[in-house]
Amino acid sequence: MALAVPGSAALSSAARAADADAAVNGGFESGLSPWTCTAGTTVTSPVHSGASALKATPEGSDNAQCAQTVSVRPNSQYTLAAWVRGSYVYLGASGTGTTEVSTWTQSAPDWQKLATTFTTGADTTKVTLYTHGWYGTGAYYADDVSLIGPGGGTTTQPPTVPAGLRTGTVTATSVALSWTPVTGATGYAVYRDGVKVQSVSGTSATVSGLNPSTAYAFQVTATNEAGESARSATVTATTPARSDGGGSSDLPAHALVGYLHASFANGSGYTRMADVPDSWDVIDLAFGEPTSVTSGDIRFNRCPVSECPDVESDTDFKAAIKAKQAAGKKVLISIGGQNGQVQLTTTAARDAFVSSVSKIIDQYGLDGLDIDFEGHSLSLNAGDTDFKNPTTPVIVNLISALKTLKAKYGTRFVLTMAPETFFVQNGYQFYGSGKWGGQDPRCGAYLPVIHALRDDLTLLHVQDYNSGPVMGLDNQYHSMGGADFHIAMTDMLLTGFPVAGDAGNVFPPLRPDQVAIGMPASVNAGNGYVAPAEVTKTLDCLTKKTNCGSYPTHGTWPALRGLMTWSVNWDRFAGWEFQRTFDSYFG
Repeated sequence: MALAVPGSAALSSAARAADADAAVNGGFESGLSPWTCTAGTTVTSPVHSGASALKATPEGSDNAQCAQTVSVRPNSQYTLAAWVRGSYVYLGASGTGTTEVSTWTQSAPDWQKLATTFTTGADTTKVTLYTHGWYGTGAYYADDVSLIGPGGGTTTQPPTVPAGLRTGTVTATSVALSWTPVTGATGYAVYRDGVKVQSVSGTSATVSGLNPSTAYAFQVTATNEAGESARSATVTATTPARSDGGGSSDLPAHALVGYLHASFANGSGYTRMADVPDSWDVIDLAFGEPTSVTSGDIRFNRCPVSECPDVESDTDFKAAIKAKQAAGKKVLISIGGQNGQVQLTTTAARDAFVSSVSKIIDQYGLDGLDIDFEGHSLSLNAGDTDFKNPTTPVIVNLISALKTLKAKYGTRFVLTMAPETFFVQNGYQFYGSGKWGGQDPRCGAYLPVIHALRDDLTLLHVQDYNSGPVMGLDNQYHSMGGADFHIAMTDMLLTGFPVAGDAGNVFPPLRPDQVAIGMPASVNAGNGYVAPAEVTKTLDCLTKKTNCGSYPTHGTWPALRGLMTWSVNWDRFAGWEFQRTFDSYFG
């Protein structure tokens, strides 16, 4: 019999007694509750133990993630484990406050145990556990998920008042703030002139949507389950006058953006430029496409008479563009689209892009450029994990080309982008192929482009359609079909988010005047159409913080620029429903 050092056995027993399984229904014996799954169900066979297990089936745009958020203790070690079977099955935890962890198996024809450990941060009281497969690789199974460590306690006292509130970068429309962490706080609230404007989980925030040449006062409070602290000492900041840069334009305060089918016909019919109603503030000509995927040589060919019998002449088309511009409208060439794959893999392709796009802009007297790169146009090379310092040639060359065009045409050059959610908001969970490889390298691939050009960007209107479920900042999945999806996706752009769950690598928020919400004009235009009432709910929640649903927004943005739709043609086909909704809301 071995002799224990006095006191050591007691300490060890106490530590073991404090440990508990923080995962709830890890064996899926009670259905899926409280798990949130995008494509999961419970099955009775195969199971690892008990009577049930999880079966989840990834699709082309959905990795079939199941997740739950659990309570933990700060500065504590936990072991996450699960039994899985199938191909490319992942297990991980996010929001740990230290290192985000995950583990995976490429192939598990029978039950295989996955396990990883992590230590929570000093202020961490909740983490999110998840399991998922990989896009289009078939069903996977999971059972007996556990998180062993100190049980999460209940806080009975609000945290203390935050100290050290200070200002950082101050622009014409935003003020960056930071403060000292508060022990036991799970979040913070930011107040501007006595009004709560943001709730954040970290110790920094950027308050945007401000007016130039204006003085503001800021305070911050700390929050936890027990309540909110008193407000901190006040700091003040005065925004400078707006310069001529920063993606400035003379757009109206609220703008309606639409794509005009200018190079092709489809079931919506051809619409002449002169017949586009005055409600449309930005008209994107769809599309300029490359001569080959990697040439960088962009051509814009107007719809031929054989395909579009009602097409106007080049002379009338150019005259109509000038008439729109005289009325204060912007007409842009949109590059890419579903069929126009553009990969600027070389500097020669970059230079050809600048030259050919300039030629189109000059030929038709256009106001600027819209980037609608889809499919496989943008992806990140292995090892390219920092969106602030990209190294992948197709990313670096696109940024360089757009900066060259902006410099060539000056401050009134209108630059817009229309990425899909997979390339932007999906970056909250995944970025490129990931630190360990195996992920889709296109995940979040627009983020470095947006970030590098945020001072030159006029509008970002992400396509909130043709999308799979996307995790919002509430760590819940949101799906198309209602206001909740648009609210969650837009809140991410206006609040900012940690990329791939890395709290030290945060994509900063955009100004609200740089953001429009992309929606399909009708049921014929694309998946994700919402009725006018849902459009109104979306705008009410984001600009007034009223009529909100289940998603908790992180601010109120009355300066939100407006709406984008695919397309002008489809809206005409549907009796101008989308246009009328915009007009009735913004007047």
